[in-house]
Amino acid sequence: MDSSQSNLTLYGTPLSQPVRAVIWLLLMQKESFRLKLMNPGSKGEIGTRNPDFLKKNPNGTIPFLEDNEAGVAIAESQAILVYLCRKYNWYDLYPIDPARSARVDWYLHSHHRGMREASLAFFAPNVRKDLHIPKSLIDSAKKTFGRSLLSLENFWLEKSRFIAGDDISIADLSAYVEVGQLKPEFTNLFDFKPFPKVRRWLTDMTKINSHDLSHTSLTILGDISKESPAVQKIIDANKLGYKSIMSNQFDTDQE
Repeated sequence: MDSSQSNLTLYGTPLSQPVRAVIWLLLMQKESFRLKLMNPGSKGEIGTRNPDFLKKNPNGTIPFLEDNEAGVAIAESQAILVYLCRKYNWYDLYPIDPARSARVDWYLHSHHRGMREASLAFFAPNVRKDLHIPKSLIDSAKKTFGRSLLSLENFWLEKSRFIAGDDISIADLSAYVEVGQLKPEFTNLFDFKPFPKVRRWLTDMTKINSHDLSHTSLTILGDISKESPAVQKIIDANKLGYKSIMSNQFDTDQE
């Protein structure tokens, strides 16, 4: 099945961290989907504030997933990841046993006021200048992210290879799209030298199937530590990332 025949339509942009987590899951599981590029904050035809999109998703957030086969429409990346794992029985990534899934759920429910702050602290101030984020908010996000990174180093990864154990789960996908984007290979916005367990985990995550493809847009965006990217550079990174994902999502030889 090619993407045009898929029952799954994912609304978002490849540079969006939560969107990227869903893209990565679908790619690594080789589940076909259509990706509809959206323009965050815009009221235009493909904007997240367009009245037609708001009728589907009142909060105007991405990612947003439509499963036409099941008649399901769902927002919020964590909810989408769990839904997809349940729908397709991907229990290796989200265990069906409550005792085993508890640690995954624990991380997922803490994500928005934890690792998610990496984007507000470092990524958004460089890439979304239009948001005019107050310095006080950025400083607060940096502190929250710092505490979360220490927890990742000293708790979540203390005795296991991945967040919920020795096997990867959707908790790792959610965490990596936030933490990993700051690596020198991508935006180069954070120094991970004081965090050896995190650095080991980051390396292990790059070996997971479809890592490179799902992160194409970040590779194109490149190092933004010394100069914020021009708007056209951001647009190009999203469009080229989209084209790469759509043209290669059925390549069984990828990574």
